[in-house]
Amino acid sequence: MIYTVTLNPAIDREYTVPEVTLDTVLRASQTRMDPGGKGFNVARMLNVLGESCVALGIVGGSSGKWLEQKLEAQGIETSFVWLDGETRTNTTVVPADHGEHLKVNEAGPVVSSIVQDLLLERVVGLVQEGDWWVVAGSLPPGVPAGYYRTLIELIRDKGGHVLLDTSRAPLEQGCLARPDWIKPNLPEVQALTGEEDVDKALNVLADRGVRNSLISLGKDGAMLVNEGKINMIRSPEIVEKNPVGAGDAMVGGFVWGLHRGDSPLDACRMGIACGAMAASQPGTDFGTSEGIMALLEKVGVE
Repeated sequence: MIYTVTLNPAIDREYTVPEVTLDTVLRASQTRMDPGGKGFNVARMLNVLGESCVALGIVGGSSGKWLEQKLEAQGIETSFVWLDGETRTNTTVVPADHGEHLKVNEAGPVVSSIVQDLLLERVVGLVQEGDWWVVAGSLPPGVPAGYYRTLIELIRDKGGHVLLDTSRAPLEQGCLARPDWIKPNLPEVQALTGEEDVDKALNVLADRGVRNSLISLGKDGAMLVNEGKINMIRSPEIVEKNPVGAGDAMVGGFVWGLHRGDSPLDACRMGIACGAMAASQPGTDFGTSEGIMALLEKVGVE
């Protein structure tokens, strides 16, 4: 089974406007709302690929109810811990020509220690040997930077596999638990290691026990670091409509491959195809499995 954990989910609201300009009233020609948050996005990508998964998260209020209904309507099983408060809404403003966009994320509600412990208990009750867990996204207010480390240790102690996708202090602390994979972007790797040079940065990660990384490079694809071997995986050319969620789609395709027993390189190729498909869709949409397979044939490897 594949599980995703989203501590700080959101409703993703997108406005399409003629052009993005400042100090004026922007009038939207289109509006859409999608379930958001890294783990939820991964779950939605897995659903497109026909893979069962369980989406865990901390939610609250009417927004939390909306997320639960939308995910379950798409056939995604949920397992939520509820809090007193309202799940956040993140807003994206995109121009009609799909050029530069604006994205504003809310901080999210404060999560008490009681709710934090309830989620840990939920995870302990679910994890089994061989499961894959995607632990992803920012930490909401009230949750300490070391929370992901605790969560990863619990999962790995019971034989589960973990991919960690976060940044800053939560990433640094999470790496101490030695997840099977991390998925930072290149600036996050440089910030984590204090090294601008890529080779030196990767050596620092290896010295810390992190030997498997999927480093996203945006439109250029990704760098796959697997036990000292490095491959560059190039994304196929697409007409970009909204890149929000494309990195999460890449994680979904990657974990899908690993869970199937594919090599990390083949899993990464699938991840790149999934990310490209998502970036070519409006809103936080993930396209179709047929479209992903067509893009997979165009993914390059160096």
